[in-house]
Amino acid sequence: MNVLSEAWHAVARLSDIGHKPKRIMFFGKPVVLFRSGAKIAALYDRCPHRLVELSGGKVCNGEIECPYHGWRFNASGYCTAIPGLIEKTPALRIPTLQTFEKEGVLFLSKGRPEHLPYLHCMEGRETRIKLVRSQTRSSVLDAAENILDATHTHFTHKGLLRGLSPKRQRVRVIITGGDGWVEACYTGEERQHGLISRLLEGPRLKTIGRFRYPGVAELEYWSVKGLVLATTFHLRQSTNEHVEGIGCLIGPRGGILDYLKSFAFGPMFSIALQQDRKVLKSSSKNAAFFPNVKPVIGPLDFLRRDIEAIMAGKLPEAANTPSTCFIDL
Repeated sequence: MNVLSEAWHAVARLSDIGHKPKRIMFFGKPVVLFRSGAKIAALYDRCPHRLVELSGGKVCNGEIECPYHGWRFNASGYCTAIPGLIEKTPALRIPTLQTFEKEGVLFLSKGRPEHLPYLHCMEGRETRIKLVRSQTRSSVLDAAENILDATHTHFTHKGLLRGLSPKRQRVRVIITGGDGWVEACYTGEERQHGLISRLLEGPRLKTIGRFRYPGVAELEYWSVKGLVLATTFHLRQSTNEHVEGIGCLIGPRGGILDYLKSFAFGPMFSIALQQDRKVLKSSSKNAAFFPNVKPVIGPLDFLRRDIEAIMAGKLPEAANTPSTCFIDL
């Protein structure tokens, strides 16, 4: 596997990139995004002249202009003009990154990945999709595990996902994995006792939580009719302290009932997202007071070790040793 930054990473919604340049952080380095004709260009956000932020400038005829001396650079990073210069423009170039656009999402890579980027688990089907973006103080490991962790929902999301009823259900959990992925499949929970489930779901057949390389955490909700709802979150470590994510909320494109469900799910998901941001920020800030203390991996933290292995480019343990256990959820 390539290093993390050389894989495809979802970094922005296309709707976030307008007429002005946009600055993002990509593995600790600033990158400027701007529209150049029909494509979006991505350069490291620094003018080679005085290292000024190009994102503070403007886009002129598909090129980006530095706000300090007006030097211009095209989508390939080459300097095309130096105002006031009579002689030939010197051969200067800013390093670029690979871009790929898919269903309203911009992907970025430092390298040249062999495969096209993966967006969500319902690709190829008629779906309704809502894109959200998020940032939180955390690590990709902690943020991914949080998304895929079923046991915190009784407390962090009490009433919204679970907890309207004190009753718990005996659930079977099957953990499997392979090269670049690991998942936990939950069966036996006919319905989550929370507001979202009561409003939007019928009887549930199974729930799957999955992690994919390099930082994709997704949840699938299955009924007897098949896959009825899914969330796929693309996470990346934008700085040492912060994680940024592009999330896809996906449902089948059916009749008016499916439309109403997808319309209602967005605001509820935003509330859950804010609850997760709050607890992840609390965890990260408090951990800074105890730099030599490592978090305990509990008996119900089914995926953490395998997520960590996958992010390190290793085969997860579940690929060779699938496991089954039972919990009260």
